[in-house]
Amino acid sequence: MRSSSVSYVDATGTAGRVRDSKILIPGSSARDNYALGVDLRFELDLWGQLSRATEAAQADLLSTEAAYRNVTISLVASVASTYFRLRDLDARLAIAERTAAGRSDSLKIIQKRFEKGTVPELDMNQAQIELAVAEASIYTFERQIVQTENALRILLGRNPGPVQRGLALDQQIMPSLVPAGLPSELLQRRPDVISAEERLIAETARIGVAEALRYPSISLTGSYGAASDDLSNLTKSDARFWNLAGNVFAPLFNSGSLKARAEAQRARAEQALQNYAGTYQSALREVDDALAAVRTLRAEHATRTRQVVAARNASRLSWARYNGGVVDYLEVLDSERSLFEAELEVSASLRAYFDAIVELYKALGGGWNPPSSPEEPA
Repeated sequence: MRSSSVSYVDATGTAGRVRDSKILIPGSSARDNYALGVDLRFELDLWGQLSRATEAAQADLLSTEAAYRNVTISLVASVASTYFRLRDLDARLAIAERTAAGRSDSLKIIQKRFEKGTVPELDMNQAQIELAVAEASIYTFERQIVQTENALRILLGRNPGPVQRGLALDQQIMPSLVPAGLPSELLQRRPDVISAEERLIAETARIGVAEALRYPSISLTGSYGAASDDLSNLTKSDARFWNLAGNVFAPLFNSGSLKARAEAQRARAEQALQNYAGTYQSALREVDDALAAVRTLRAEHATRTRQVVAARNASRLSWARYNGGVVDYLEVLDSERSLFEAELEVSASLRAYFDAIVELYKALGGGWNPPSSPEEPA
């Protein structure tokens, strides 16, 4: 049995001037009234009701603070992901503009050859189609850039408008490699895990509150002070007054409902336990997914980079073969399309890699400590 207590102390003071009715009390006159007093309430916490209620309130506060931190981390991750998307769109726009400029130059050459009768009209039409595709993508990326800028500024609590740029996407500082064997203790700082744990603590503590209500409670009340018609007499012993009383409250006719209330609270605590277990398992899954994404996307970006190098070489060779009359214009078109798509994909894969880093930061509840160099202590 847990036994503690709680007390409340209030101070009171009054001053006034009164006169009774001379009809009711002949010879009465006006007089002053002064009083000072202290009221005391003292409740014995025999069954731990108050202490468990305090424990539940503290856990609720910590859960709320963790939920606030979770919102903050989510906002930081959203801002970072949106900015990486913006820089990816900037890179895609530059690729589209460069491709459109190159295709425009190619179209001019083919038009001159068509006018001289050295190439068929089909080659000129195909060149015009590919130029239109590149120009249309420019407008698409420009529209998406404006929309992403507005989304980013809203996340930052600002009105829609342009966003000042920093480093290009391929110039961003690559984060250090994620160390292998991240301890599961890192998940204990995830705000959602902390919030679920504190909710479990609060609901468990409320079981004690519900159980304590089924047993008798004892409280004491008292007051002490002084009253006098003369302010100078307040300090005299005859002006003092006091009282002390005690009461016991024991539930009799509502014991069934109190028992049901305790059982319901146990069910809520069990629900909180299952929620905590589910939150922790989800955290483990999110970390594992993010680690896999970081590892594979890093490798994918390296592969896409090699693809761009090969596509550029293939485009150069196909133009040389076409100019030499070895192949028709279809081979040039295929190589140009492959190069355009490869350049867009390498930018997309880099953005996906940075997004995976952001997701890992979020999954670990705020990132991880980078590995120390051999010269530095761990």
